[in-house]
Amino acid sequence: MLPHHFIPSRPIRVPGPHSLGPVVNWCENMQAYVTNVYNSVVEALTLEENRRFIAVEQEYFRLWWDGVASDRQKGQVRQLVAEGRLEFVLGGQVMHDEAVTHLDDQILQLTEGHGFLYETFGVRPQFSWQVDPFGASATTPTLFALVGFNAHVISRIDYNLKEAMQDNRELQFVWRGSRSLSAQQEIFTHVLDQYGYCSQVSHLPHSGPSPGFYWDGEPVFPGPPTDGLYPSMEMPVTEDNILSFTSLLVNNVLARATWFRTPHILWPWGCDRQFFNASLQFSNMDRVMKEVNKFTPQHGIVMQYATLGNYFRAVQAHRLSWKVRDHRDFLPYSSDMHNAWTGFYASRSRLKALARRASALLYAGESMFTRYVLLARHRFLDPAWGLQQLQQLRWAVSEVQHHDAITGTHALKVGDMFVEHLSTGMQGVRQLMASIIRDRSPAHSEPGGHFAVVYNPLAWTVTTIITLTVDFPNVSVTDESGRPVPAQVQRSKEVPSAYDLHVLTTIPGLSYRHYSIWPSRRPQEDTEEPVTSLASSRQFGRRLRRSGKQMGRSLVPVKNDCYTVFLDKDTNLMHSIWERQSNRTVQVTQSFMEYHANSDVRQGPVSDNYVFTPSGRAEPAWEAVRMEIVAGPLVTEIRQYFYSSMTSEPMFAIHSRLARGPQSPDGELLCHRIEQEYWVGPLELNREAILRTSTDLNTGRVLYSDNNGYQMQRRPYRQHVWNSIARNYYPMVQSAFIQDRRSRLVLLSEQAHGVSSQGDGQVEVMLHRRLWNNDRGALGNGLTLNDTSVIRPLLWLLLEPRTLTSDLSQRSGLALQHRPVVMLREMSGEVGGPQQQEAVTLPPSVHLQILSIPGWKYSSSHTEHLQTLQKGARKAKAALRRVLLRLQHLYEVDQDPLLSRPVTMSLQSVLRGLGSVVSVEERSLTGTWDVSDMHRWTWSTRDPHRHRGLDTPALPNITIYPKEIRTFFIYFKER
Repeated sequence: MLPHHFIPSRPIRVPGPHSLGPVVNWCENMQAYVTNVYNSVVEALTLEENRRFIAVEQEYFRLWWDGVASDRQKGQVRQLVAEGRLEFVLGGQVMHDEAVTHLDDQILQLTEGHGFLYETFGVRPQFSWQVDPFGASATTPTLFALVGFNAHVISRIDYNLKEAMQDNRELQFVWRGSRSLSAQQEIFTHVLDQYGYCSQVSHLPHSGPSPGFYWDGEPVFPGPPTDGLYPSMEMPVTEDNILSFTSLLVNNVLARATWFRTPHILWPWGCDRQFFNASLQFSNMDRVMKEVNKFTPQHGIVMQYATLGNYFRAVQAHRLSWKVRDHRDFLPYSSDMHNAWTGFYASRSRLKALARRASALLYAGESMFTRYVLLARHRFLDPAWGLQQLQQLRWAVSEVQHHDAITGTHALKVGDMFVEHLSTGMQGVRQLMASIIRDRSPAHSEPGGHFAVVYNPLAWTVTTIITLTVDFPNVSVTDESGRPVPAQVQRSKEVPSAYDLHVLTTIPGLSYRHYSIWPSRRPQEDTEEPVTSLASSRQFGRRLRRSGKQMGRSLVPVKNDCYTVFLDKDTNLMHSIWERQSNRTVQVTQSFMEYHANSDVRQGPVSDNYVFTPSGRAEPAWEAVRMEIVAGPLVTEIRQYFYSSMTSEPMFAIHSRLARGPQSPDGELLCHRIEQEYWVGPLELNREAILRTSTDLNTGRVLYSDNNGYQMQRRPYRQHVWNSIARNYYPMVQSAFIQDRRSRLVLLSEQAHGVSSQGDGQVEVMLHRRLWNNDRGALGNGLTLNDTSVIRPLLWLLLEPRTLTSDLSQRSGLALQHRPVVMLREMSGEVGGPQQQEAVTLPPSVHLQILSIPGWKYSSSHTEHLQTLQKGARKAKAALRRVLLRLQHLYEVDQDPLLSRPVTMSLQSVLRGLGSVVSVEERSLTGTWDVSDMHRWTWSTRDPHRHRGLDTPALPNITIYPKEIRTFFIYFKER
């Protein structure tokens, strides 16, 4: 029996494949594309009952729904959704990138989209459509299983792997994304074949005319043409050419049929920026389908419109046993032997940094607002206004996770829009946080000084050093009880006339510390006025780059209680690190290098926003180094400035800090890291800048880097005939490491970068890119990546015995992502002390992934919510006592003998500091399902690995297992 042929059609997603990104801005998208897409699609679906359509991203649909759709259109959409003729798949705000996005931000954007769909229609997406991202992460199957999806669709995987999977009929499989969760969170995965998701079957070899299947033409801005004739429209289907269309389609289906195990072929119809003229598209396709079905007895093909749900139900009905793919990802992605899509790991580094800072601010603002609403009288703050500020930043952070946003593969004016949305959202949340602390009066304040409130958004006690900028070198710092606080002051490296003030602080989970800072009089012998310590400075003049000469003859040590860093006076570079725990000295040298990029498409492949195609090996990017060591009782800072022969100002810099903290479990994290801030740029044109760290560790060029901050992937170096350098680059969202049998060198990052190990004992991080090429498409759409900015990424280095780093790296990574938030204001003579609040403290292996008041208005009872929608009742007010809590076990099943154990806890006890818990409901990852109602499909596998069932003890006592993520609604008692 030859295959049935299903055609799920879909709307425009902005942007799409290796298209030229979201070339137009939001206004143009709304007018030229989205408004016409949804207006015409709804009309076309209403005219013919057999037609189907899938909608993917909610950002633009929501804008159409809220600002364009008439009441009549909204009624039609509700009817189409209820009948299953319009199906929402994926359902996030956007189709997020999978390489350079963080787990938390992926969940956020899915949660935003799913919350809207459930609140508006009572539907919960059950299938994914992740066809555009440039590679696929092993985090995704775990998240999508937790969301409640039954099947998953991807497309962009390495070209030669896809070809092999086609030949072996392995384009469909069961993917187990986590090695710890195994079969507990697996998902059936479908890889689109070599034709992808654009119906470009006219490119198939065949005889006769070459019709295409795109009848939209090209959209016209700002409105449709008056005669309805769009540019570049394909020939319509007529009696004279219908046989050419049907022959082409039938041959395409027969070719695809050999690649799949069931007699059902998924043939996506549509591409980017299409279906704005949906009635014409559907009417032509109707004719083709009718003609194909007339001759079913001859060729055995039946065609029908279908949604993803229709297709996967047909596949599952065959009850086949499927191959299992383990927790490996599909990164990096190469579209052919010359083009490795690894450049976007570092494209537009400043946007990547801003997106992560915005996410971290949102994380802190969510829990601070939740504490305030649950515990405080609303003296200065309207909770509805507070929710608006959080919602604005939620949308901005969600939007920038798009696969042509945070990736840096967008046009300049679209990037300006992302920055504007993020900046505005961050400003609103900062205003919210300032309003929350207004009712906190400082202790022992004096006019003329400053009052600092420091908030720890993590649910553990954190010991760290915060840095403030002050105008005076003699400073006194006291805490909320008036006691002096350890502090250090030094001249600012930012503002020559100012000073950096370092303050040692220990803050319990989800709690505040308050500090009074004021100019100090010179201490007299008979006074006890506390004055901070002033750091001293040593200068080391420029040293030229040396090659082949003896080095390491004179070393300068910089130490704290965990490390001694040795600096080479002959080069002003790092020479080695002695680590206390193992009593081992490891040679460690850092240097800035640059890859040169070809800019002429006539001379071969070029590097661009997406692709990394170096002309050769990396070369040194500097000629001389100047060094300064600023030492004090709390912090010693090593400042290294790298100069090229052409500039009097440094093009690169490394500022490394070693801190001294208390000898306690909390202080260990502070001691066991070397904090490094880099200054990079502006680069010369067609340069790609890296920081290379070389060691004498015997690593065999094996690198480990993370999937989205969730789990680590082993990355052995692989030789390729073409482009081995680029194809051995991987994304580093939060961490990477190299190791030998004894030691591990860990890099922790605040933002996404590209990372590679091109040599034994080496790890290099791509920090910045500045490119221009003469590709007409790139030039015409502002995609030349001529980025002249100066960037300042932050990395932490950990060098430890392998047995110790599992604990340190997990918690240190979160300490870097979610550093305490410092809010500073001038004193005005207030008196009184701050309100005391009980800390919220989780076990060390469990992370508070989110604590939020989402403001959703739907009932958590599905039946009740559907009844409300059917009645058309007005929406209720936001539920301020319903809190979204998500917990994550940080460790793999065999990572640590103690921390990898399951953790049992009482939520009532843990959350006591927020108030009295009334009830607890366990929910799906995005909150829309009660887990007891979420029954995902099961798929038979060739590896029938048994797995632990869902743990449902009597709430609020829960057990969380290694790498689990569990989501709850917590209801608190009214005060």
